[in-house]
Amino acid sequence: MSPRRAAARGGPEGGVRPHGTRPPVVGALLIVAAALASGCGFHLQGRVPLPDPVKTPYLEAPDRQSEFVQSLRRALLSGGAHLAREKDQASAVVSIVRDSVTRRVLSVSGTNQPNQYEVTYTIGFVVTAGSRELLAPQEISATRSYSFDERLLLAKGHEEDILREDMARDLADMVMRRLASL
Repeated sequence: MSPRRAAARGGPEGGVRPHGTRPPVVGALLIVAAALASGCGFHLQGRVPLPDPVKTPYLEAPDRQSEFVQSLRRALLSGGAHLAREKDQASAVVSIVRDSVTRRVLSVSGTNQPNQYEVTYTIGFVVTAGSRELLAPQEISATRSYSFDERLLLAKGHEEDILREDMARDLADMVMRRLASL
């Protein structure tokens, strides 16, 4: 068989590589890219690693079923936390002291009907470990606006629910970044 045919069939002289193999340079580049991404603090969204002081938190909230508390619970678990069932089993207590949603009219039509609303989700929290305050009391909020059409009442109500869930996730991510900084 000629060297050309051997090469075309993936023979020893080059040509087609066996399926699933890469040149060593590509593998080295992938390793370098991964090292650079992790070195700059890059993490997949929702995957913030937690430091030891908050690895076993107790989540204290007046409304344990709110969108924010549920989002924070999911974020804590995906960050590697093991939620304590009781305060005395926890390494830290994350106390949610405010969890509220407000809506206000931004603009009205000529017939005095709302055209646009602004929804603000505000949470307040403090993080303690025993008698020590790990994170001082603080409030953070997220705001979104949406147009309103009374002919699409059901759809617009659903849009507000989606915005509220999105803001709750954003706020939970902000809290996770602050917890990760401890």
